[in-house]
Amino acid sequence: MKPLLTGTLAVVAFCCATLVAAAPLKLKPANPQPSGLRSGLSVVYAYPDEVKSLNDADAALRKGAQAGRPLKGLDYRDTNEGDKTLTSKRALHVVAKIKGYVKFDAPGVYNIDFLSNDGLRAKIGGQLVSRFDGRQPCEPTYGSEVEVPVAGWYPLDIVYFQRLGTSCLHMRSAPAGKRITWMPNKAFGH
Repeated sequence: MKPLLTGTLAVVAFCCATLVAAAPLKLKPANPQPSGLRSGLSVVYAYPDEVKSLNDADAALRKGAQAGRPLKGLDYRDTNEGDKTLTSKRALHVVAKIKGYVKFDAPGVYNIDFLSNDGLRAKIGGQLVSRFDGRQPCEPTYGSEVEVPVAGWYPLDIVYFQRLGTSCLHMRSAPAGKRITWMPNKAFGH
């Protein structure tokens, strides 16, 4: 009887832990809500000799970053080899620190993901919503289910790096149960 009870308790604990882990990440809105935002996102760039990981990207940003032309949003399609990364002045070995706000028009549960080529660490409303630490073609990173408690602006903080070849960076979102689509440029401000 004791082994049966122990096994049952283990299954119940595992199920409860799985349910807790599956809960949407609760985002924190900007407080106070910003006004007078310019469209797009601010960005600073670092240009290391080589970047292979998020640790390399963070180190390059600490060594020195240069302000770049603001991004229009997060819909930068896969480039041709040799094209500049985002609004930077180089095509290869580029690190970007992107900051600003993203606006959700209604409260609710949303699915969010990013496409990146190469590495990415993205936080929205204080939560890590996406991370990829390596090299990949323009592919989705893992998605997150998030809870947006109120409509409005949420802080966005991204570290992105491009290593070799082409580059891309996109953000997609949709209310839970709906088809995920690109976030329009008008959803971003800084």
